[in-house]
Amino acid sequence: MNKFSYWLPLICAVALAVFGPMLGPYLSGLVVKVMILSIFALSLELLVGMTGLVSLGHAAFYGIGAYAAVLGSGKDGGSVFTLLPLAMGCAAAYALAVGALSLRTRGVYFIMVTLAFAQMAFFVFHDTAIGGGSDGIYMYIRPTLGTLDLENQTVQFYLVLASLVLTYALLALIRRSRFGAALAGIRVNEQRMRAAGFPVYGYQLAAFVLAGALAGLAGFLVASRDGVVNPELLAWHNSGEVLLMIILGGLGHLRGAVIGAVAFTLLKELLSTHALVGPLADHWQLTLGLAIIAFVALLPKGIVGIAARLSPKGAA
Repeated sequence: MNKFSYWLPLICAVALAVFGPMLGPYLSGLVVKVMILSIFALSLELLVGMTGLVSLGHAAFYGIGAYAAVLGSGKDGGSVFTLLPLAMGCAAAYALAVGALSLRTRGVYFIMVTLAFAQMAFFVFHDTAIGGGSDGIYMYIRPTLGTLDLENQTVQFYLVLASLVLTYALLALIRRSRFGAALAGIRVNEQRMRAAGFPVYGYQLAAFVLAGALAGLAGFLVASRDGVVNPELLAWHNSGEVLLMIILGGLGHLRGAVIGAVAFTLLKELLSTHALVGPLADHWQLTLGLAIIAFVALLPKGIVGIAARLSPKGAA
């Protein structure tokens, strides 16, 4: 990784911190949405890009984190310092249960088992009164951050930005740690790592639980932003979309997960806007699918692969 690539995430974070308050309501809301999805994508990058575990049930942890935040707040509200650990803890607990069972399978079986667990969680919230059924539930009072209220869009913006920076920094540290090196070795050759004496199952389970907790963080933030949650947050298509984000950005790169979240969200916004694409906006799912197919075909290493093509030394 060259020096510019190293400093680029920090430059972007500082730019957002400085210019964030100057953005209008629409742009500010769009940036907050992208940052939350970036956290969600980074959590899956830990599994897919760093550990080699392709999951189609990651939205379950995202949705559980959101529901835990709303249910925990009740009618009297609550503090970020209590609701955030609750959301991440519930998501991590479910990830522990899912990971303990699904990691005993491999390949397509692992993918299908994670999808099955996600669908099970989806129908628990969809078909029972625990989370308001198919209509979902409202957060009566948004969480407070000390004397600050998340009803304030500026406070909300900086909380989400700080969460994204901390998530990115945590995963960057993990990549450079012994734990990260072990995950990389497992991704490349699991059998060799097991033969070398590494507790592969334990490492994979730890990564799975941490990824679930980070997805729960994104769920908490989306619940605090919207003030409402519904079972669609846990739906399989959300797991598919976040997987598309990290593929679009470039697997194996933290900045690829963020770039993929940005690209996917902007494509979705642009292709569903009548003022830009006219009648095609009514069929944005089709045009979005074609656009992603074109990106993947032309850029098999993702958007971050463009830098590698232009300058081989710029690859990270």
